[in-house]
Amino acid sequence: MGKRLWVERNKDGSWDAFSEDGAHAKFGKGKGLFSPGDLLKISLAACGALSSRFAIESVLGEGAGAHIVVDGAYDDDDDVFLSFDEQLTVDATDANLSDADADKLKERIIRHIDKSCTVKHSMEREEPVRLNVTVRH
Repeated sequence: MGKRLWVERNKDGSWDAFSEDGAHAKFGKGKGLFSPGDLLKISLAACGALSSRFAIESVLGEGAGAHIVVDGAYDDDDDVFLSFDEQLTVDATDANLSDADADKLKERIIRHIDKSCTVKHSMEREEPVRLNVTVRH
């Protein structure tokens, strides 16, 4: 089992997400809050960022990274995302890469993400979600 995560509702209607190791995120509905759908897309982008880090840093140096934008096609009637588009951009303008070297970096990034992005693997696999409800009274 992974690390323990939980959410709690605030008096203002927003929610806070916590992890057992101290991470925290605020979400909900309204201005300035991420929706659960936003968090799903952020998870995909974050996974791509972390999975591609070594490939990018090994060519461009420590601290180099990517800009990743994720969008999703959403079906209002069924309340479901139908697909996701992920655009990863690496600014390598200062590295003076040849076309061949840029292509090698691109392929290496794709391999790293395909190999180690758990969120992408899970979304593509369509894992079932088991729900257990307890009402304490």
